[in-house]
Amino acid sequence: MRRLTMRQLVVFEAVARHLSFSKAALELHLSQPAVSMQVRQIESFIGLPLTEQVGKRIFLTEAGRIVFHASKNIAAQLNDLGHALTHLKGAEEGLFRIAVTSTVNAVATGILAGFRGEHPKVSIHLQVSNRAEVLALLAENEIDLALMGQVPEGLGLTATRFMENPLVVIAPPDHRWAHKSKIPIQALADEPFVERETGSGTQGAMERFFAAKHLKIKTSMVMDSNEAIKMAVQAKLGLGIISKQTLEMELMLNRLIVLPVVGFPIMRHWYVVHRSNKLLSPIAQAFKDFLLNQANLIQAAPSPLG
Repeated sequence: MRRLTMRQLVVFEAVARHLSFSKAALELHLSQPAVSMQVRQIESFIGLPLTEQVGKRIFLTEAGRIVFHASKNIAAQLNDLGHALTHLKGAEEGLFRIAVTSTVNAVATGILAGFRGEHPKVSIHLQVSNRAEVLALLAENEIDLALMGQVPEGLGLTATRFMENPLVVIAPPDHRWAHKSKIPIQALADEPFVERETGSGTQGAMERFFAAKHLKIKTSMVMDSNEAIKMAVQAKLGLGIISKQTLEMELMLNRLIVLPVVGFPIMRHWYVVHRSNKLLSPIAQAFKDFLLNQANLIQAAPSPLG
């Protein structure tokens, strides 16, 4: 009796994810004809096409989308099985996959370096993305842990707070408000702002904050990273709102200043996040414990930023 095999589903999952037979072949270290054969065998078994070609592009059929969903779940379960088996080996070696939002990356990089120093045989795969992309990686079970800001409810995620993340208003040092001791929040409506892109946690927090104050601000530019915002503010393209944790170098070198706006900072927090139904590997659990300990030490230390 014929049946689908694990190999066929793994091959098709790669094809469907890349929407490319050649890219799937490269990932799986197979020839393209071998990949095509595995997909054709699934189609022969179910009696329906899984892909269709329009021009040079590959698309999934309805049957293909159904098989892709099932194959992703199977791949995720195999990955979790691998993590479970590594419990027998401990946390001294293996692959650790983590994604962080760009804001938290300034702190995460140093903590990861400290963790790597204590676990030199661990291979770390770090992805830096915005909030929406990190949530997608969690949903697809492509990472072990994520470090990010606000975590939405109802997604089956476990979030543990590990550090405060104050958002502040920044300006160039020669801004006309540089020497003011208190700036009314209503004055911000007259200033252009450089903002983060839609999907960023900082941009979402900024929108909610001003909406609650019934204040509309002017957007001069939209940037996709904190570094781009800092450079734009230095170039006098507008004010910015950014995590104070990312400003140490710019404040020390007097490239930027924090404006004393009434109502600021917007106090947010960073979280370490994973799927609630995910069995953390010893490596992931060891990093989570290390992170919480290091965050306590960082927050207890005197801040050079004042």
